[in-house]
Parts: sequence; C-alpha cells; structure tokens
Amino acid sequence: MEWKIKKFDELSNRELYDIIQQRVDVFVVEQNCPYAEVDGKDIDAYHLFATEDGKIAAYTRILHPGVSFDEVSIGRVLVNMGYRGEGLGQELMKKTMEFVTKDLKEKSIRISAQEYLLEFYLSLGFEEASDVYLEDGIPHIDMLFTKGQ
Repeated sequence: MEWKIKKFDELSNRELYDIIQQRVDVFVVEQNCPYAEVDGKDIDAYHLFATEDGKIAAYTRILHPGVSFDEVSIGRVLVNMGYRGEGLGQELMKKTMEFVTKDLKEKSIRISAQEYLLEFYLSLGFEEASDVYLEDGIPHIDMLFTKGQ
C-alpha cells in the first residue's frame, strides 16, 4: 500500500480520474444518491489517498478553514469496496488527522459524518457537534475533533 498526499495541481490526470471515479462509485452509485460530486472544492484541497496495484484503495479530502466550516474539514472519506473490513478506514483517518495537526498545525477538525458512522468517528476522538440533519437525503451529524482533548 502506497500513501500519498497531494494538492490538486500535483495530481496526475490518472490519479484525479481514479479519485473522482471512486467518489462517484461510492457516494453516487453505491449509496444511490444523485448529487453534484464535482463541487469546486477540490482545487484548493489536499487529497490523501492509498493506492495498491495502481488502484485507489482509500481516499479523503482535506479542506482549509472557511471552505465548508470555520475549522479545517475532512470529507469524501472512502474505502474502496474491495478493501473494506481490514482497518483501512481507521488508518486513513489517523493519517489524515496527523497531517492536519502536525503538518498544517491545526488544532480542530470538523466533519459532516454520515450518522451510521457515528461510533467510528467517536472512536477516533471526534465529538458530536450538532443534531442529526439530512444532507442529500442521508442522515448526517457534525462532529468536532480538538487536539489535546
């Protein structure tokens, strides 16, 4: 497994294509949720992903403060269907959180989590920060991680 973190302009055409393909496969097709996947936020984001045999195994996008929330935010968190159940989601989030806190020197991370993943994010140190709400017809909850708490 090879881990990479790149800004948008550093992604190869192939990497960008594979990332978008995986995001559409998971969030639009698998979750049967038609929405605007290409939302204009990728250009100023960091893209952290793992590849194996040239395929995207896991991915997340890191947005600067002020883009989605006042804090840095993590979104589009996914593990390719063929790699689920192996702890890769946990590893992906830990690497992402480490990059945000150590490299970007941010103390807080806010996410809009799908409600069914509440326990997963609580296990990583996130806390509930909103009531449940619908986003694209799927129950979500805002969650906040604060380093040192």
